[in-house]
Amino acid sequence: MFDISRKKDAAYALLIFLLLCIPGLLSWNSKTQLGAIIESGAIKLVTRNSPNTYFIEKGKPAGFEYDLAKAYADHLGVELELVLPDDFSSIFTTMSARDGHIAGSMLTITDERQEQFEFTQPYLKTTTTLIYRQTKGKKAPKDISDLLKPGKKLVVLANSSHAELLQSLKSQYPELTWDETSTFSSTELMEQVQNKEIDYTVVDAVTFDSQKTFFPGLKKGFDLDEPQPLAWMLSPHHDQTLRNSINRFLALESTQNLIESLKEKYFNRSNPLNFYDTTTFKKDMQTRFPKIEQYFLMAEQETGIDWQILASIAYQESHWNPKAVSPTGVKGIMMLTNAAAKEVNVTDRTDPMQSIIGGAHYLVIVKKKIPDRIPDPDHLWFALAGYNVGYGHLEDARVLTSRAGLNPDKWDDVKKHLPLLTQERHYSTVRYGYARGYEPVHYVSNIRKYMKLLSWEMQVLQTKRQDEEADLNPDHESWDKGQVVEDLLPAL
Repeated sequence: MFDISRKKDAAYALLIFLLLCIPGLLSWNSKTQLGAIIESGAIKLVTRNSPNTYFIEKGKPAGFEYDLAKAYADHLGVELELVLPDDFSSIFTTMSARDGHIAGSMLTITDERQEQFEFTQPYLKTTTTLIYRQTKGKKAPKDISDLLKPGKKLVVLANSSHAELLQSLKSQYPELTWDETSTFSSTELMEQVQNKEIDYTVVDAVTFDSQKTFFPGLKKGFDLDEPQPLAWMLSPHHDQTLRNSINRFLALESTQNLIESLKEKYFNRSNPLNFYDTTTFKKDMQTRFPKIEQYFLMAEQETGIDWQILASIAYQESHWNPKAVSPTGVKGIMMLTNAAAKEVNVTDRTDPMQSIIGGAHYLVIVKKKIPDRIPDPDHLWFALAGYNVGYGHLEDARVLTSRAGLNPDKWDDVKKHLPLLTQERHYSTVRYGYARGYEPVHYVSNIRKYMKLLSWEMQVLQTKRQDEEADLNPDHESWDKGQVVEDLLPAL
């Protein structure tokens, strides 16, 4: 009886202990993946330092994937932490090791990837496109059969959806061959096509559209598939709370509006060089410039900066349109940011006088960031390039220039190395990483062309006025108008 009683007491005690533990056990089991993220205060995005995903622009993080993920992190009330694998293939090993919560790198949903990972609802769609260089006298590739011709070299990213697609096409076209690379990015492959080092590459249309203005010889050949969805990739988990939360976030009207604005900001960014059109400039000289000319002269008096430089910058920025607004929120003739406007006491960025004079004062601030030892005009070109791309990236390009044995204080040398910041083998060796290195080069080039065109137009206007004065005053000393125009031509 005694032994039995003791056993009953022990069993009763164990039962009580288990009952006391159940709430804790239930609490532990009820902690979802989303709940754990919120409790930790951070969500980890696995992405790449690249044009369409994440990069530093003017000292701040930017990129389609970054901005969208940052919006989701803000939606959850947590911080966004970045995990940056060394190469594209490492995205998948990183996610397999569960070192990140979401992978955002313009990832296509493919059958092979779905065997190992889960995907959210798509946020974009894109097609896989063959890219070639347009050459006079050569026909554009129209279909797969054009890729089968001897001597044609096609290169794509290793472990990419493009390589997976080509592999599936090989069953239909056994003669189809290509090379895969883990060394170069999509942008670098496009540059190789541009430089005729390879014949073709395959990229998604979103990537090509965001970069094509910097590769004027490149064209889309044909699509290799129907539009494919792009989505965030997740590691498989016993609950679906994170995936469901992201899908709800993506379905919000505010998120859809954000996605549209990000597409405009990152994928439809046209190179302003395409606006360099003499006819349009002449028209704007007649209709827009007379209304604001006095403000450029006032700005020169206040800052000492040549008014024609200021007018050329303004034309590059806004085409002298006081109501101009960019997708990033800068506005006015000088397209000042809110921060820049406050720094120079501009209260209304759409007011032409405030914008122009304020912009001139801001250019003075910008120029002070460039070492005094660098003389003009290189000093000005560096200031404009730094303003466009960010001074950290400009310094990175100067480092690359110095490594190449060239002069880091000479714009003609540095402008050759700014585009290298789009190439991983170069940007991975400097402090600030990937940059849209082609943009500042084109930006400065445009302004210099506008300066020449403006100088030409002003001199032509001056000769016209002299002609009118001569007509009004027959005794005025004669002059050879044809010779004056001929003398002006070298300026162009």
